[in-house]
Parts: sequence; structure tokens; C-alpha cells
Amino acid sequence: MSAVPKPGTEQTQPETRVATPSGIEVPVVVTRAMAGDADPGLPAAYPFTRGIFADGYRGRPWTIRQYSGFGSAEESNRRYRFLLDQGQTGLSVALDLPTQCGYDPDDPMARPEIGKVGVSLFSLAEMETLFEGIDLGAISTSFTINGTAAIIYAMYLAAADKQGVPREKLTGTIQNDILKEYVARGTWIFPVRPSLRLIADSILYSNEVSPRFNAISIAGAHVRDAGCTAVEEMAYTLANGLAYVDELIRRGGDLTKFARRLSFFFYVHMDLFEEASKFRAGRRLWAKLLRERYRVTDDKALHFRFGVVCGGSSLVAAQPYNNIVRVAIENMAAVLGGAQSIFTCAYDEAFQIPTEFSAEIALRTQQIVQHESGIAATVDPLGGSYYVEWLTERMEQGMLEVMGEIDAYGGVVKAIEDGWLQRRIAVRAKQKKEETDRGERIVVGQNQFRREAQADSYGEVFRLDPQISARVLAKHAELKRGRDAARVERSLDAL
Repeated sequence: MSAVPKPGTEQTQPETRVATPSGIEVPVVVTRAMAGDADPGLPAAYPFTRGIFADGYRGRPWTIRQYSGFGSAEESNRRYRFLLDQGQTGLSVALDLPTQCGYDPDDPMARPEIGKVGVSLFSLAEMETLFEGIDLGAISTSFTINGTAAIIYAMYLAAADKQGVPREKLTGTIQNDILKEYVARGTWIFPVRPSLRLIADSILYSNEVSPRFNAISIAGAHVRDAGCTAVEEMAYTLANGLAYVDELIRRGGDLTKFARRLSFFFYVHMDLFEEASKFRAGRRLWAKLLRERYRVTDDKALHFRFGVVCGGSSLVAAQPYNNIVRVAIENMAAVLGGAQSIFTCAYDEAFQIPTEFSAEIALRTQQIVQHESGIAATVDPLGGSYYVEWLTERMEQGMLEVMGEIDAYGGVVKAIEDGWLQRRIAVRAKQKKEETDRGERIVVGQNQFRREAQADSYGEVFRLDPQISARVLAKHAELKRGRDAARVERSLDAL
């Protein structure tokens, strides 16, 4: 063990600069004096730095919600039932691009993409098939859907009606966060302001008819994978969240009522302490913003409830089994940050839809962390750490600075409409790519520690049934032949 430097001699050697991926320079040692007030208070107490529940995961284990869906409704239903049989506790539906963008499968634009990156879901009958044998009153379901979210939500309500499940009993989420689509994902259909109106319509309607269902999940995950930092991810997401709050207030919504059903969604990347601190900082900043800016006093309305995905762009195709370790680390960061639901990517998601084998490993990763690691035994186990409290404070300051820049520009809606926010994210993505190419960001197996013939170790390859497209098109044609064309025409005219 190396000797501890004597006081006053610490700087005799050149000090290597170490920073988090967000660029926050990290001291060699964080002391009590540097951490300031290192007492973050208690969980379930404003501003909720340590969590929104007093008993943490003891009373409410996080939902294991693996994202899945491909091909037809029948195939996806089989995968869902497999995952539920293996201990998954919530569903997360991946939808194909035609469904996300509002195209029928027989549209020339849609045909090449049927069932490719998610399940094809073009009718209520398909929605019913997707959940055949699954009690919608006993499982929470999340849909990663935005441009057509209101339609998917309506179909889900109708499917629940057919199962005999009361709407007020339904739990789950539609992502329905259109603002991030303009800057990161691209499945928007209408311009920004009309889209905001539609989002508000669906949230206000859901508050009344399905009060336990989240009609929006304000998502930072996509802007993070588009290239921005952890600080920017949270700042952009909270700025979007405030834009939705403003629109809902303008529409006459009950702030306390709708704020209780706002939820969030983020990516977790590889810097464990930065990611855990990101969530701690974001949770307390959201509570402060609602209380100080909007005078919200109801604790539940101040709660920052969020789900995460572990993986995404942090996973690489090179030496793919290394991704199992990456996802496990990210899973732990999410738990240390207090996530309410977690999706762990499979190791092969860097290059394909997961196989049943890889999907099971991803599921088992969460179960091992939840049941074997002891990480969930006490609430916020990092609370009071000088480094974590110091980093949480620095990240909150950084988030406020970024949000201040957005406000100075004229607000997030104007920043999106002008392309200002998109340009910021693109610049950051370019910077990250160049740093990785230069080897300044080490990625094991990709730019460091490579070996010969490593491209030969991809393991089992997922192969989508080549007849899926034909079967989906046949079912779609049968649906159109069997429906009342005059009634369809009248309904469309009324709409």
C-alpha cells in the first residue's frame, strides 16, 4: 500500500485531470468541507433527494420492465408470456416504425419496416391478440409510443373493456412525449404546438377515466442516446416537463391532479456515481421547481417518478458479452439513484433484436441485483457520502445553468422550433464521437483491449420470420374487407 502524502506535499506531482462524462472535474479526495452540508435529510421528505418513499425498495421493489416486441402480435405475446413466466413484473411494448409513425402496414412506406423494430399493431384486434392470456388489471404496461400515442391508448382502453377490466384499475404508461421526438427520435407527425394540444388532451382525459394510468413519460433517454451528457439529459427533460405543465395549466387542468401522474424516463450509462447523482439531483430539482415556481404543496404531486433503460448507446457490438457487465453496472446505478422501474438491455441489442436466451440473461441480471446483491436493503445507501453529495450538488447546479440557457433563448418550444436545441445535441454527439475515436474515452473491446477475430464471437443470431410481413399484410387486408366501409367513412368525416 502506498504511503499517504504528508500535508502540504499533495501537489508535488503533476495531477492527472479526471472528469465525469458530463465534464465535472473530480477531486482526488472529497472532504467534509468540500461536500458542504453532507446531510441530505430523510427519504420521503422534501426535496426528496434520498427518494420518494420512506421504506425505499423494501415496501415497493422496482418494477422489472423489459422492453420487448417484434413481428406480429402473436409472436410478441409469446415473448411477453415467456418473460412473465420467468419473473418479469411489468410489460414494456416495443412498436414497429409504421405503428409509431401512423402508417397502415400496406402503405408503400411501411412495408419494408413491418415488425422490424417492434410489434406491428394496426387494429384493436391486434391489441387484443397482443395481450391474450394476460390480465390487464393485474399487470402494468408501458408503451413507447409518441406520435400515435392517443390512438394506442384508446386501443388499450378498449382491450381492457373487452377483458372486463375497469378503466380506473389500469396501471401503466404511454410515453406520449412529443417534444423530444423533434430533437432526438423523429416519430412526430404534427408541428410542435398542435402536438402539445393533443398531448394535453390525452393527459386530461386519462386523469378522469384511468386515474392510475400515466398518460405521459417525459423522456430524457433519447436525447442522451443522441449524444448529450447526463447533466443535459436531465436539464432538457425537466425543461420539457415544465412546458407540458404550462400547457396543461393553460388548458385549465388541475395542477395537483395531473402532476401526480407525470412520470419520467432516462438512460443509465456507465459512470455509476454520476448516474446515481443525476437521479438524486433531478428528483430534488423537480420538486423545487414545482414548489417554488408553481406553488405546489402536495407531496405526491412533487414526486419525481421515473423509469430507466440500462444500455442503449453504451453497449457496443465489439466483444458483445462484455455488455452483460456494462448492463449490470448500470442496473446498480439505477437502483442507487432510486428508479421506480428498470429495463436492462440484452447484450446483443447493440446489433439485433434480443434472442430469447439473451433476453433471459438481461432479466436474470435484474433479479440477481434485486435479490442477491443487498443493494436494496436500505434506502439511498450512497446518502451522506462526501463524494456523492458533492457530485449531486454540482449536477444540480449544472442542470440549472442549462435550463437557464434555454429560458434565455425563449423557452424549450422556441428552442425546438428554431433547431437550436437540435444543434446543441449534434455538437455534443460529434464531440463524444471524436473523443472515443481518439481513445480519450476508453471503450473496452472497441478502442482498447481488442483482439483478433473478435468479430466472430457474436453468438446466436436473431432471425425475424421472413413471412411476418406477408402474414401481417394478409390480416390487415382481411380486416379492411370485413369492416363496414360506410361506417368507417362516416367516422373519419366526423373526426
